[in-house]
Amino acid sequence: MRQTLFLALTLLCLLSACQQTKSDSEQTSRSGAFSSHSADTSAVSRIVASGELIVTTLSGPDTYYDYQGQEFGVQFALAQRFAASLGVGIRVEVASDTLTLVNHVLNGDADLIALQLPESFAKSHGLRAAGAKDSTRHTAWMVPADEKGLAEVLDEWYGSRLLQEVIKNEKERVARRHTVRRTPRPAFVSQQKGIISTYDPLFKEAAAQTGWDWKLIAAQCYQESAFDPSAISWAGAKGLMQLMPATAQSVGLSEAKIFNPNDNVAAAARLILRLQRQWSDIRDPVARIPFVLASYNGGTGHIRDAQKLARKHGANPQNWASVAPFVLHLEQPRFYRDPVVTHGYMIGSETYHYVEAVLQRWAAYGGRPVVSTPLPSPGSAAPAPATHKRNRFSTQQKILSPEEMQNAGKENK
Repeated sequence: MRQTLFLALTLLCLLSACQQTKSDSEQTSRSGAFSSHSADTSAVSRIVASGELIVTTLSGPDTYYDYQGQEFGVQFALAQRFAASLGVGIRVEVASDTLTLVNHVLNGDADLIALQLPESFAKSHGLRAAGAKDSTRHTAWMVPADEKGLAEVLDEWYGSRLLQEVIKNEKERVARRHTVRRTPRPAFVSQQKGIISTYDPLFKEAAAQTGWDWKLIAAQCYQESAFDPSAISWAGAKGLMQLMPATAQSVGLSEAKIFNPNDNVAAAARLILRLQRQWSDIRDPVARIPFVLASYNGGTGHIRDAQKLARKHGANPQNWASVAPFVLHLEQPRFYRDPVVTHGYMIGSETYHYVEAVLQRWAAYGGRPVVSTPLPSPGSAAPAPATHKRNRFSTQQKILSPEEMQNAGKENK
């Protein structure tokens, strides 16, 4: 009897152990990003527990940039894929230079550097190459040198086919950015009678609120939606004045009413009024108009960056004709990586042409005549940097871009 009981208990223990082993195996297979042979996954466990992967990178068309509320860039898209493989969200900390990138990860403010840095850069800066790698250029993402587990998980996750898929998707996203589902209406109902559209009464109400000429608001509306109240952009902007849901909500318009012409135009008027207050340092209300239009399209932060660049290079920061070239220059690394720039790269040519198109249509509608800002010819020289006298606080240290570091490494070989 005792022997039978002993055998029964032994079988029960073995069965329980097998079930536990099976459960552990299933748990491991579900967390696909965790390597079965990783010796240290403490960083990965911490990321999963926090629910957020924090990456740091430089601003640029191939790394990371914000366009009308949408995040772009191949390196960002790759990092987003990695975060998804862990089942977490992603947050981006944009750095101004490579030294800041290193400090972000070594100080624990970011989990990885999502930027192609020379692999030779890793050892001398307490880093480890991991994840997305370019074997031709000998560059890679970076993590702290002591985060072996995170590096192994990244290396196991990454593949060249994934990179090609992300590049293709990003190209398609960028190509779709001009897409707006709309049915264009005539730009003029009756020029002889001065009727621009069926929404003229709404534009006049908005003009009374903003202090703008109603024909200017009509010109802006046509540029946004071609007078189609059902228009939807690729990014999710909606209605006559193409308001993003989050922006609409910030000015008191619920998404349920965003396609209503009355509510949409009224909300746009409140947004214009807010932007006018943000640009109140430009005292002349007419001179302020292109700055408000540019902010409506490209964001106030980017236009402030262009204004700071204009000031730095000796141009008048209160004059749109002087600031507009620097909006264009924010597409160039020399300018969007300038220390005075805080919002990084932008597709400046789109905002520039948006402002020009609205102002020209306003003039065509019989509004106040405006002077068009001449577009610099392709390949024309950028404004010369301002020169500064050196003093005892000046430094000889130069912060290198990844490309400059790569070239310097080749020259030293």
